Amino acid sequence: MAKVNIAHPWIVIPAYNEEEVIGGVVRAVRAEYANVVVIDDCSRDDTAAAALAAGAHVCSHPINLGQGAALQTGIDFALAQGADAIVTFDADGQHSLVDAAAMIDRLRDGDADVVLGSRFLGGTVGMPRAKRWLLKAAIFYTRLTSGLKVTDTHNGLRCFSRHAAQTIRIRHNRMAHASEILNKIGSEKLRYAEVPCTITYTDYSKAKGQRMTGAIAILSDLAIGKLYK
Repeated sequence: MAKVNIAHPWIVIPAYNEEEVIGGVVRAVRAEYANVVVIDDCSRDDTAAAALAAGAHVCSHPINLGQGAALQTGIDFALAQGADAIVTFDADGQHSLVDAAAMIDRLRDGDADVVLGSRFLGGTVGMPRAKRWLLKAAIFYTRLTSGLKVTDTHNGLRCFSRHAAQTIRIRHNRMAHASEILNKIGSEKLRYAEVPCTITYTDYSKAKGQRMTGAIAILSDLAIGKLYK
Protein backbone atom coordinates (compact mmCIF):
# COMPACT_ATOMS: atom_id res chain seq x y z
CA MET A 1 0.00 0.00 0.00
CA ALA A 2 1.43 3.37 -1.04
CA LYS A 3 2.12 5.86 1.73
CA VAL A 4 -0.14 8.92 1.88
CA ASN A 5 1.45 12.37 2.06
CA ILE A 6 -0.07 14.41 4.88
CA ALA A 7 1.32 17.93 4.88
CA HIS A 8 -1.56 19.97 6.33
CA PRO A 9 -3.17 18.22 9.31
CA TRP A 10 -5.68 20.24 11.30
CA ILE A 11 -6.69 19.75 14.94
CA VAL A 12 -10.38 20.44 15.63
CA ILE A 13 -11.32 21.17 19.25
CA PRO A 14 -14.99 21.65 20.22
CA ALA A 15 -15.35 23.65 23.44
CA TYR A 16 -18.10 24.76 25.79
CA ASN A 17 -17.26 26.71 28.96
CA GLU A 18 -13.62 25.61 28.91
CA GLU A 19 -11.98 28.95 29.78
CA GLU A 20 -10.10 27.33 32.67
CA VAL A 21 -8.17 24.86 30.50
CA ILE A 22 -8.52 25.72 26.81
CA GLY A 23 -5.52 28.04 26.68
CA GLY A 24 -3.16 25.38 27.98
CA VAL A 25 -4.59 22.74 25.65
CA VAL A 26 -4.25 24.99 22.60
CA ARG A 27 -0.69 26.01 23.46
CA ALA A 28 0.32 22.37 23.87
CA VAL A 29 -1.28 21.40 20.56
CA ARG A 30 0.22 24.36 18.69
CA ALA A 31 3.68 23.38 19.88
CA GLU A 32 3.28 20.33 17.60
CA TYR A 33 0.70 21.41 14.99
CA ALA A 34 0.35 24.84 13.41
CA ASN A 35 -3.28 24.45 12.37
CA VAL A 36 -5.73 24.44 15.27
CA VAL A 37 -9.37 25.52 15.28
CA VAL A 38 -11.49 25.81 18.41
CA ILE A 39 -15.26 25.88 18.04
CA ASP A 40 -16.76 27.89 20.87
CA ASP A 41 -20.29 26.51 21.24
CA CYS A 42 -21.81 29.67 22.73
CA SER A 43 -19.87 29.44 26.00
CA ARG A 44 -20.97 31.59 28.91
CA ASP A 45 -17.35 32.29 29.85
CA ASP A 46 -14.29 33.57 27.96
CA THR A 47 -13.46 30.31 26.17
CA ALA A 48 -13.23 32.01 22.77
CA ALA A 49 -10.92 34.78 23.97
CA ALA A 50 -8.64 32.33 25.78
CA ALA A 51 -8.39 30.08 22.71
CA LEU A 52 -7.67 33.05 20.44
CA ALA A 53 -5.01 34.37 22.80
CA ALA A 54 -3.34 30.94 22.77
CA GLY A 55 -3.08 31.06 18.98
CA ALA A 56 -6.05 29.04 17.72
CA HIS A 57 -8.43 29.96 14.97
CA VAL A 58 -11.84 30.34 16.59
CA CYS A 59 -15.32 29.70 15.18
CA SER A 60 -18.16 30.79 17.46
CA HIS A 61 -21.73 29.50 17.51
CA PRO A 62 -24.25 32.24 18.36
CA ILE A 63 -26.40 29.64 20.18
CA ASN A 64 -25.43 26.43 21.93
CA LEU A 65 -25.85 23.57 19.45
CA GLY A 66 -23.93 20.70 21.04
CA GLN A 67 -20.70 18.84 20.45
CA GLY A 68 -21.77 17.15 17.22
CA ALA A 69 -22.60 20.47 15.60
CA ALA A 70 -19.37 22.00 16.89
CA LEU A 71 -17.35 19.18 15.35
CA GLN A 72 -19.05 19.62 11.99
CA THR A 73 -18.38 23.37 12.06
CA GLY A 74 -14.70 22.72 12.80
CA ILE A 75 -14.38 20.02 10.17
CA ASP A 76 -15.96 22.29 7.55
CA PHE A 77 -13.57 25.09 8.51
CA ALA A 78 -10.52 22.82 8.29
CA LEU A 79 -11.59 21.42 4.93
CA ALA A 80 -12.03 24.95 3.60
CA GLN A 81 -8.42 25.68 4.63
CA GLY A 82 -7.16 22.69 2.64
CA ALA A 83 -6.73 20.15 5.44
CA ASP A 84 -5.53 16.76 4.22
CA ALA A 85 -6.11 15.14 7.62
CA ILE A 86 -8.30 16.18 10.56
CA VAL A 87 -7.88 15.13 14.19
CA THR A 88 -10.74 15.73 16.63
CA PHE A 89 -9.38 16.50 20.08
CA ASP A 90 -11.11 17.18 23.40
CA ALA A 91 -10.80 20.58 25.09
CA ASP A 92 -10.60 19.28 28.66
CA GLY A 93 -7.09 17.80 28.61
CA GLN A 94 -8.08 14.12 28.41
CA HIS A 95 -6.26 13.40 25.14
CA SER A 96 -2.57 12.89 24.38
CA LEU A 97 -0.66 14.53 21.55
CA VAL A 98 1.53 11.41 21.32
CA ASP A 99 -1.60 9.43 20.49
CA ALA A 100 -2.72 12.04 17.96
CA ALA A 101 0.64 11.80 16.20
CA ALA A 102 0.40 8.00 16.11
CA MET A 103 -3.04 8.26 14.52
CA ILE A 104 -1.80 10.61 11.81
CA ASP A 105 1.10 8.23 11.14
CA ARG A 106 -1.38 5.35 10.88
CA LEU A 107 -3.40 7.33 8.35
CA ARG A 108 -0.20 7.81 6.33
CA ASP A 109 -0.01 4.03 5.85
CA GLY A 110 -2.75 4.46 3.24
CA ASP A 111 -4.98 1.54 4.19
CA ALA A 112 -7.50 3.44 6.34
CA ASP A 113 -9.79 6.41 5.79
CA VAL A 114 -10.50 6.88 9.50
CA VAL A 115 -8.30 6.09 12.49
CA LEU A 116 -10.08 5.67 15.82
CA GLY A 117 -8.48 5.91 19.24
CA SER A 118 -9.26 3.04 21.61
CA ARG A 119 -8.75 3.38 25.35
CA PHE A 120 -9.49 -0.34 25.71
CA LEU A 121 -6.55 -1.22 23.47
CA GLY A 122 -4.48 1.38 25.31
CA GLY A 123 -5.26 2.56 28.81
CA THR A 124 -7.01 4.98 31.10
CA VAL A 125 -5.99 7.05 34.09
CA GLY A 126 -8.60 7.70 36.76
CA MET A 127 -11.60 6.27 34.88
CA PRO A 128 -14.65 5.91 37.17
CA ARG A 129 -15.99 2.34 37.34
CA ALA A 130 -19.49 3.46 36.33
CA LYS A 131 -18.01 5.13 33.24
CA ARG A 132 -16.29 1.89 32.24
CA TRP A 133 -19.55 -0.09 32.43
CA LEU A 134 -21.42 2.63 30.53
CA LEU A 135 -18.82 2.55 27.75
CA LYS A 136 -18.89 -1.25 27.55
CA ALA A 137 -22.67 -1.09 27.04
CA ALA A 138 -22.23 1.59 24.38
CA ILE A 139 -19.67 -0.56 22.55
CA PHE A 140 -22.09 -3.50 22.47
CA TYR A 141 -24.88 -1.27 21.14
CA THR A 142 -22.64 0.31 18.52
CA ARG A 143 -21.42 -3.07 17.26
CA LEU A 144 -25.05 -4.12 16.78
CA THR A 145 -26.12 -0.96 14.98
CA SER A 146 -23.02 -0.17 12.90
CA GLY A 147 -21.64 -3.62 12.14
CA LEU A 148 -18.15 -2.39 13.08
CA LYS A 149 -16.10 -4.58 15.41
CA VAL A 150 -14.76 -1.61 17.37
CA THR A 151 -13.30 -1.85 20.85
CA ASP A 152 -14.25 1.67 21.94
CA THR A 153 -16.98 4.20 21.24
CA HIS A 154 -17.74 7.77 22.31
CA ASN A 155 -14.01 8.42 22.22
CA GLY A 156 -13.46 11.94 20.89
CA LEU A 157 -9.94 11.22 19.61
CA ARG A 158 -10.26 10.43 15.90
CA CYS A 159 -8.31 11.08 12.70
CA PHE A 160 -10.05 11.52 9.34
CA SER A 161 -8.59 11.61 5.86
CA ARG A 162 -9.86 14.46 3.71
CA HIS A 163 -12.05 11.98 1.81
CA ALA A 164 -13.60 10.64 5.02
CA ALA A 165 -14.18 14.13 6.43
CA GLN A 166 -15.99 15.11 3.24
CA THR A 167 -18.04 11.91 3.24
CA ILE A 168 -19.22 11.90 6.86
CA ARG A 169 -21.77 14.60 7.62
CA ILE A 170 -22.75 14.83 11.29
CA ARG A 171 -26.50 15.37 11.71
CA HIS A 172 -26.82 14.67 15.44
CA ASN A 173 -25.92 17.95 17.11
CA ARG A 174 -25.36 16.54 20.56
CA MET A 175 -23.58 13.52 22.07
CA ALA A 176 -25.20 10.91 19.81
CA HIS A 177 -22.84 12.09 17.06
CA ALA A 178 -20.18 9.66 18.34
CA SER A 179 -22.23 6.60 17.46
CA GLU A 180 -23.49 8.32 14.31
CA ILE A 181 -19.91 8.69 13.03
CA LEU A 182 -19.33 4.96 13.47
CA ASN A 183 -22.62 4.18 11.72
CA LYS A 184 -21.55 6.40 8.81
CA ILE A 185 -18.19 4.64 8.58
CA GLY A 186 -20.09 1.37 8.19
CA SER A 187 -22.78 2.58 5.80
CA GLU A 188 -20.32 4.46 3.57
CA LYS A 189 -17.90 1.48 3.64
CA LEU A 190 -15.00 3.64 4.75
CA ARG A 191 -11.86 1.80 5.75
CA TYR A 192 -11.04 2.16 9.43
CA ALA A 193 -8.37 1.19 11.92
CA GLU A 194 -8.07 1.46 15.68
CA VAL A 195 -4.92 2.47 17.56
CA PRO A 196 -4.27 2.35 21.30
CA CYS A 197 -4.64 5.61 23.17
CA THR A 198 -4.60 6.76 26.78
CA ILE A 199 -7.46 8.81 28.21
CA THR A 200 -6.72 10.75 31.38
CA TYR A 201 -9.68 11.54 33.62
CA THR A 202 -8.87 14.55 35.78
CA ASP A 203 -11.14 15.94 38.49
CA TYR A 204 -11.96 18.71 36.01
CA SER A 205 -12.92 16.39 33.15
CA LYS A 206 -14.89 14.04 35.42
CA ALA A 207 -16.91 16.97 36.72
CA LYS A 208 -17.93 17.78 33.13
CA GLY A 209 -18.49 14.16 32.01
CA GLN A 210 -21.56 12.27 30.81
CA ARG A 211 -24.02 10.97 33.42
CA MET A 212 -26.50 8.11 33.02
CA THR A 213 -29.18 10.54 31.85
CA GLY A 214 -26.80 11.51 29.05
CA ALA A 215 -26.54 7.87 27.97
CA ILE A 216 -30.34 7.61 27.79
CA ALA A 217 -30.42 10.78 25.69
CA ILE A 218 -27.83 9.31 23.31
CA LEU A 219 -29.91 6.18 22.74
CA SER A 220 -33.05 8.26 22.25
CA ASP A 221 -31.34 10.57 19.74
CA LEU A 222 -30.00 7.60 17.78
CA ALA A 223 -33.39 5.86 17.70
CA ILE A 224 -35.11 9.02 16.47
CA GLY A 225 -32.34 9.69 13.97
CA LYS A 226 -32.85 6.30 12.33
CA LEU A 227 -36.37 7.40 11.32
CA TYR A 228 -34.86 10.14 9.16
CA LYS A 229 -32.14 8.18 7.33
